[in-house]
Amino acid sequence: MEYMLFLIDMIGTVAFAFSGAMTAIRKEMDILGVMILGMVTAVGGGIIRDIVLGTLPPQAFREPIFALSGVLVSAFVFVIFYFHVKGYRQISGLRFQQALMLADTLGLGVFTVVGVRAAFDNGMGINYFLPVFLGTITGVGGGLLRDIMAGDRPYIFVKHVYASASIAGAVVCVFCWNRIGEEGAMLVGVASVIVLRFLAIRYRWNLPKIGGGEDFV
Repeated sequence: MEYMLFLIDMIGTVAFAFSGAMTAIRKEMDILGVMILGMVTAVGGGIIRDIVLGTLPPQAFREPIFALSGVLVSAFVFVIFYFHVKGYRQISGLRFQQALMLADTLGLGVFTVVGVRAAFDNGMGINYFLPVFLGTITGVGGGLLRDIMAGDRPYIFVKHVYASASIAGAVVCVFCWNRIGEEGAMLVGVASVIVLRFLAIRYRWNLPKIGGGEDFV
């Protein structure tokens, strides 16, 4: 079980580090900026979660393998694009958006259920709210910090039911926790997030919002 949890954590770390690095390259940051943004995206949600739980210092500092993995993945992505000029020029196009969505979706699903598990491990599964909240903040926290540091409007507030998919996956995971077991609940939770995200992307689902820009009063 511990090996599986480590593997799940690492998959989420790599996916979000890739997402952060791609965003940094699109913003024309240097290699240090790419590594920092990739690392923050990879471990940011977990740091916020641990602060809420009062687990200090956060796991990202106590077990630096995840932060270091985020740095290495980001550096690798930078090197690939640095020596592949054609790929660099296409990074803001359709392929970039598809790669970013795929990495974001995978990382979102994985870290959502990791956050839920952290709540139960700390004896905070007394109601549904806290595990769902921790699952969601773990899932979306890294991407939120990435967008703020990159100077973008946070993705979770504008498109493709991003945070909503995390909330739904966390609810499913919590509901299944005592019914089908920890492993089964985590797998179902990840699958729920991924399926909902892909459906939202495929059918262009978005939450209602008020338009009008500066003309709206």
